[in-house]
Amino acid sequence: MLVALTAHQRSTPLDSLERLSVIGDEVGTRLTEADEAIQGAVVLATCNRFEAYFDLRDDADFPSTIPAMDAAMEEIAKLSELPYRTVRETVDFAHGNKVAHHLFSVASGLDSVAVGEDEIAGQVRRALDDARRGGLTTAPLEHLFQRATETSRAVKNSTRIGESGRSLVRLALELASSRVADWSAARVLLVGTGRYAAASLAALRDKGAVDVRVHSRSGRSRFAQREHLVAVDAEHYAAEAAAADVIVTCTTTTDTYALTATEHAARRIGADRTQLIIDLGLPRNVDPALRDVPDIELLDLETIRVHAPIDEFATLGEAREIVAGAAARHAAARRVHEVAPSVVAMRSYITDILDDEIDRARLRGEAPQVEAALRHFSGVLLHRLIAQGHTLASSGSGSAWADAVRTVFPGTDDSARTSPDEVAPGDPGTGAARS
Repeated sequence: MLVALTAHQRSTPLDSLERLSVIGDEVGTRLTEADEAIQGAVVLATCNRFEAYFDLRDDADFPSTIPAMDAAMEEIAKLSELPYRTVRETVDFAHGNKVAHHLFSVASGLDSVAVGEDEIAGQVRRALDDARRGGLTTAPLEHLFQRATETSRAVKNSTRIGESGRSLVRLALELASSRVADWSAARVLLVGTGRYAAASLAALRDKGAVDVRVHSRSGRSRFAQREHLVAVDAEHYAAEAAAADVIVTCTTTTDTYALTATEHAARRIGADRTQLIIDLGLPRNVDPALRDVPDIELLDLETIRVHAPIDEFATLGEAREIVAGAAARHAAARRVHEVAPSVVAMRSYITDILDDEIDRARLRGEAPQVEAALRHFSGVLLHRLIAQGHTLASSGSGSAWADAVRTVFPGTDDSARTSPDEVAPGDPGTGAARS
């Protein structure tokens, strides 16, 4: 069974999201080990959300998801150093097809501050890649995340969402445009050299920014060289930050603030222009007390999400229809997948009878046409029974069909209860084993 725990910018305080965002790369492994019912986990952590998707055992030994999810939330509380009660009140819980619908919406950018943002689809893919490298995925999780990527492409190709290259940094710059009269004349300092720094730089250049300097808190210089930027070293960083018209921070080095209120205010004494600071970091890259410093305007994630524009209703409606349709198809495919063990068991039972009858026909000296007719009949019979099973499974009645198989075909009871992921490759509806 697929379940998800989600915390996102719309319902989670930024302070809690900050704590969740720094719980470490080992979180997937820790969550998988939290309870024996958890077979796999994929963690998606971005500047707007923390989400964990689980594949849980669903059998007589584990009749409820509650113990596993309680154990997972306890582990999240330990790693984030948040009280367990806070985690319980912060995260939302989804199971069944709601999991697919939510992830497909997320991957398509419909659940983002900047609706249709570019970065989220890549973050979803990387979350699956990270889980694969850790050996934490299962066939249901693989299918779920692959379908999410396909749905994201369908939304992008079929609607106008994302056509302008939306992203969180582009939204921030749109909100900041009223404060910057001429981007081409602005002196900009970019703090950070990671993947998000590249997106930030592209958005700044699209706005017309020319004088962009970059500071790497970890001392890296490759980004500055590749992008032909002026690199600001640690010795000159404080002075450069004080002189900048606009500072954009998106660094993953978060052991200390990139800017503190007291020190930066002291450096800014005598400045004759208001400085704009855009903090895109989670955890925060700059001291929130900077918003109280004269002649400084601070635009952080909390401010951005409050002022995010409402997008065109018709475009969003079209995108949501695509997501809903994809989620419904995923549910139907999963239901068909779940009857695969019964399909294999029934096929094996009928094939054994067929082989016995063919042996008898050969002993009686029957003509080759008899064997051909027997094989044709059994093939047609199996095809119609399996097609009926898939049709019923798609409509949610697969368990009744599987029960009928166990009742009508003797000896199929044990094999029909095999996990779908253990069915031999090549059989209808089978899935890959856990990677």
